[in-house]
Amino acid sequence: MQCPSCHHSDSKVVDSRMSEHGRSIRRRRECLKCEFRFTTFERVQTANLMVEKRDGTPEPYDRQKLEKSILIACAKRPVPPEEIHEKVCGLEEKWGRGPLVSSQEIGRDVMAMLREVDEIAFLRFASVYQRFPDVQTFKKEFEKLLHQK
Repeated sequence: MQCPSCHHSDSKVVDSRMSEHGRSIRRRRECLKCEFRFTTFERVQTANLMVEKRDGTPEPYDRQKLEKSILIACAKRPVPPEEIHEKVCGLEEKWGRGPLVSSQEIGRDVMAMLREVDEIAFLRFASVYQRFPDVQTFKKEFEKLLHQK
């Protein structure tokens, strides 16, 4: 593991702990050259999970791409990034049961999760994911949300 301070390639593990309810390992490391301490996380890679796009083509699942889009929807909202991280882990467990998941299922699951977490973030994500063609369609979705309360 390369040191983020001096870029030396050798470090030692000072402490290891289970994290994210056993889904990853948090390691505290120390650089052998400059003694800088830093933290790394190890997580099981979902490399075998493929996403079937709207046009039917498969592409490898990219957690960072998904988290980035969710964090954009949650920008300037009172949603801790740790909560998003935890929720995405739960969704990955659901999707990881098979080798292929559709982008529509991912979108529906993320929207359901965001609806519970923050309604404004839900509307932001839904407006991009569902590709609302006009303001009236967006208004109808907003009104549905109001009537559910």
